[in-house]
Amino acid sequence: MNSVWNDLLDKQVRELTDAAAILGYSYEKCLAVGVRANLSQDQLESFEALTARFARLSDLVIQKVLRTISALELEDIGTVRDRINRAEKWGLIESAEDFVQIRMLRNEIAHEYQSETIFDIFERTLALTPALSDAVKRIRQYIDRHID
Repeated sequence: MNSVWNDLLDKQVRELTDAAAILGYSYEKCLAVGVRANLSQDQLESFEALTARFARLSDLVIQKVLRTISALELEDIGTVRDRINRAEKWGLIESAEDFVQIRMLRNEIAHEYQSETIFDIFERTLALTPALSDAVKRIRQYIDRHID
């Protein structure tokens, strides 16, 4: 692997690790509160931070890291679905279906403005965060074993 790809992947792994830690903090905080109708302003702010951090980490995984790994493995980068399916095949993620749901949720987070659906987004974010966090661990293990 040439140094340009190596440097890029190293940078992405650092970003991934940092973003996962920040998401983990928000996840634990929001999990303790739980989703309910009478959230305080501070709790709503915590859930907003959770969803933003979830969206950012999912973008880092799907749009950056999986693209880079595909390129390093000499695979066609392909569509988002291609990257997700390949990631499952390589053991980078547990379930392609979970990651399709993660991607769809990320898009809803980015484009949702209706307060009626925000609690559903909070619940789904809490439900899918463990799969996203697990993917970060798997990606780091894969890179350590296969790419260096």
